Amino acid sequence: MEIKTVLITQARSGSTRLPGKVLKEIGGKSLLQIHLNRLKECKTVSKIIVATTNKPEDEIIYNKAIKWGFDVSRGAELDVLDRFYKAVKNENPDWVVRVTSDCPLIDSKLVDDIIRFVQKTNVDYGSNTLVERFPDGQDVEIFKFSALETAWKNAQLQSDREHVTTYIRNNSDFNGGTMFRAINYPCEFDYSKIRMTVDEIRDFELIEKLIENLGMDKTWLEYTNYIIKNDLTKVNNSIIRNEGLQISLKNDK
Repeated sequence: MEIKTVLITQARSGSTRLPGKVLKEIGGKSLLQIHLNRLKECKTVSKIIVATTNKPEDEIIYNKAIKWGFDVSRGAELDVLDRFYKAVKNENPDWVVRVTSDCPLIDSKLVDDIIRFVQKTNVDYGSNTLVERFPDGQDVEIFKFSALETAWKNAQLQSDREHVTTYIRNNSDFNGGTMFRAINYPCEFDYSKIRMTVDEIRDFELIEKLIENLGMDKTWLEYTNYIIKNDLTKVNNSIIRNEGLQISLKNDK
């Protein structure tokens, strides 16, 4: 029987540091459209769903995604775990893949490689972020729908509701827990200081430079090597990785 794998990307207009960032354009295409066009190349994904919020300002994301031919679901702005679960529950998939739309240059081949790797090991959760060695902006998580449902039913902390997978990760054997089995997708070299995600205007300027010089269809490694060769890490490497999560964790206390 064919494995059903549904990919969900979360997208909203609201952003404290760079409002409306996913709709900012480079070369006539918004970051969201570039992101979705790259994900369309995935070979292991049965369906892509854009999970946006039910706030009025995200009507534009809903309409654009529909126009580009993608499925869209709308839900709570801050309870992203609930938004994710409700976006996918009627699909009844075997596996759910999570990416975020502020990563315009996400690599579809890397997504496929991680999906195949995790499904072959048959753990509950896998990603290339349990040990951070890939560039920020190439983050891919895949987990069984059953694990998502367990998290949705049981997670209480604000950070667990807002960041979707922290409940699974924290209760996995990778972090000393017993509820879930987890595995990290390895990377030979440490590229974790490189940023291809968009949180601030400096990030956007770097992505703009990459697209202007290399186009929209290169691999994550080609973009990475260009950043290293041209000493572009200094553009945005002072920005803290996963700052939003750190703030949420503080708010839990």
